[in-house]
Amino acid sequence: MSAILECSNLTKVYGTKQALTNVNLRLERGRIVGLLGPNGSGKSTFIKLCNDLLTPTSGSIHIGGMKPGVETKKMVSYLPERTYLNDWMSVSQIIDFFKDFYADFKPEKAYDMLKRLNINPTDKLKTMSKGTKEKVQLILVMSREADLYLLDEPIGGVDPAARDYILDTIIKNYNENATVIISTHLISDVEKILDDVIFLNNGQIVLTSSVDDIRDKNGKSVDALFREVFRC
Repeated sequence: MSAILECSNLTKVYGTKQALTNVNLRLERGRIVGLLGPNGSGKSTFIKLCNDLLTPTSGSIHIGGMKPGVETKKMVSYLPERTYLNDWMSVSQIIDFFKDFYADFKPEKAYDMLKRLNINPTDKLKTMSKGTKEKVQLILVMSREADLYLLDEPIGGVDPAARDYILDTIIKNYNENATVIISTHLISDVEKILDDVIFLNNGQIVLTSSVDDIRDKNGKSVDALFREVFRC
């Protein structure tokens, strides 16, 4: 099966700050991948480069064999760390907007998930808590039938009681040929759904491994290995 994402010596510099340095990576289809690292390690920069929100300083990145751009946006469903939706809109209005904007958006999926989380589609975002807004945004992202899902801190702002449902939502709402990249610091919460992990520190990859290999070879959970590597 062909790779969904490939990077070669991917580097991003902001002024004098080296955000990413010579990142080489190949991700296959059909995997759930944890992008893990301390704050400032380059996780969000990497995700933004994948989504064509930033331009590499040097090196290359390809999604489905193409450089990030208009065509790859049709393949990528992106959840940013911060809410970007308009507060004056109701959830149903936003669903209509996504339906018009993305050919692969499935409104029936969105309405089903809203019902399960007891979110009223007629409610406007400005009446919702921060956590509920984040749930709505994740529902919208996972209601697309994309090839690559880029999720930046998808459970960071939601209550623990909703995390299991949200992680279950991620598992059930992507097809077997798609790949999900989850950037998070809540490793113990997401570990159970991950196939692979990437440890990122100071803009460099320090480990890529399957979760099974970490458990078999190290006899540790991903969370325990992360704490050892980064001395958390």
